[in-house]
Amino acid sequence: MTTSTSGRVLLVAQRPGAYPTIGDALAVATDGAVITITAGEYAETVELTGLRVTLAAAKGDTVVVDGRGADRPVFRATGGALVLKGIELLADTSSAVVAEDAGLTMDHCTVSGGLGPAVTIRGSVPFEVTGCVISAAEQGIVVDGAPGKLEDTTVEDMTGDGITIGFGADPVVRNCTVTGCGLRGLYVYQYARPVIEGCVIANTGYEGVSVAHHSTPVLKRCTVTDVRGSGIVFAAGCGGSVTACRVENTAEPGIAIAENATATVTAADPAGPGSSGDLGLDEMLAELDAMIGLPGVKAEVRALVDELQVNEWRRRAGLPVGAAAAHHLIFAGAPGTGKTTVARIYGKLLKALGILPQGQFREVSRRDLVGQYIGHTAEKTATVFEQAKGGVLFIDEAYTLTRLAGSGGDFGQEAIDTLVPMMEEHRDEVAVIVAGYTGEMVDFLAANPGLASRFGKTIEFENYSPAELLSIFGRMAAAGDFELDPDAGPVLTDYFRLISGDANFGNARDARRLFEEARKAQAQRLRLLGRMPTVEELRGLHVADVIVAAAR
Repeated sequence: MTTSTSGRVLLVAQRPGAYPTIGDALAVATDGAVITITAGEYAETVELTGLRVTLAAAKGDTVVVDGRGADRPVFRATGGALVLKGIELLADTSSAVVAEDAGLTMDHCTVSGGLGPAVTIRGSVPFEVTGCVISAAEQGIVVDGAPGKLEDTTVEDMTGDGITIGFGADPVVRNCTVTGCGLRGLYVYQYARPVIEGCVIANTGYEGVSVAHHSTPVLKRCTVTDVRGSGIVFAAGCGGSVTACRVENTAEPGIAIAENATATVTAADPAGPGSSGDLGLDEMLAELDAMIGLPGVKAEVRALVDELQVNEWRRRAGLPVGAAAAHHLIFAGAPGTGKTTVARIYGKLLKALGILPQGQFREVSRRDLVGQYIGHTAEKTATVFEQAKGGVLFIDEAYTLTRLAGSGGDFGQEAIDTLVPMMEEHRDEVAVIVAGYTGEMVDFLAANPGLASRFGKTIEFENYSPAELLSIFGRMAAAGDFELDPDAGPVLTDYFRLISGDANFGNARDARRLFEEARKAQAQRLRLLGRMPTVEELRGLHVADVIVAAAR
């Protein structure tokens, strides 16, 4: 046993020499720490920011983390990475797990209870949930934007939806069981593109699988049975496919496809070796166009796509093509202006054009590239670059790599010096996108004589207007199946106008924070009713909730 932070292994146990609580261990944990927890009930909640840590139950032990009665999630991770193994989580007045732009791994965990989603995963960092049981909460699992996989997991006995996937998320959901949900089993919305394979959806109060807001899921070999609504429903404007699925004992029709939806239904899987379920170029551009605001950004990206498309047509026709420009870009602007989302779409556009073979998205920051000693940084940077080949390497807050912004000697400069020749040597294999504040990116480009020439274009991301932020807030509410009081519009507009002058204005991030605060205010209001709210009351987001949120 060791409790040395430098050894990266910590023990939580009721015995001398160990940490008595998880919080005590985390207080001294360094990045990458592994915390082993022995049998017992731990009445505490955990908040992590930017830390990568593993919390694992000791082999054969039952570990219960009880967050009931707290007004915050049992586990909340912002940035960094959180791994939970073999742990039981109890919640009631809040979620059990919330991961925001954090890598979440849950392996054979049990989650019970919770107001709102039991597990919420937001952002663009991949997640992995395997072999878990989620039960007796308001909603099961909500995935907004994040890629990853959900496998061999059971979601049961929810008052609302079982699994919700939205905001362009494209995870793989495989061999899961969703049963006993008061509303829908799976709800796919807002341009989501999951692959749902080998799942069983049963005993839901409404549809088994509901697809809305231009989503395009791929359903393979799933079973939908004993649901009170139709088995699988595609709303207008949605696409995707249903292959070799069994739908029985549902309302009629078993599979409902709206008149102008483009989903296809086949009895057998037509995909052979080498087939692809990826979206085409027009659909990717439609996803870009569906983003609120950003007219200049959209025009710049479309111009790049047009040039690449015409060059490809000329190449196929045997006509000469000018020297190929690098696919590397600079995204300059304030936080929360959609840079990460546009970078993800750009990678998929390059794949659809045949420019990049995979189009995967790898987001990193200074901590992923910079090591702790001379030579370590070059190794870390080269490894990250190699992993990004075939897709997009997105370096957020890239200016922190410069000598002026960084810390720890010149190790950040070593990362830049390593990247420059690799960007040129592999210009046809990867797209490097660097992002950050406009002013700071000037210092970044000056850090190496050849750096600026590696980038084909700088795209400026302007701040969202108050009206655009109101629309973003409205989308968030609709995506969460809330009905926003129209009288809240002027309150929200005035609030966004007020904070837009703040030096730390976070654009859509501030809209997300305000929405979460409004949802909490609604939850507190409904709890005071002294009874189970109606579905209409659960969906209603009042102007009073927004006023309370704006005052926090």
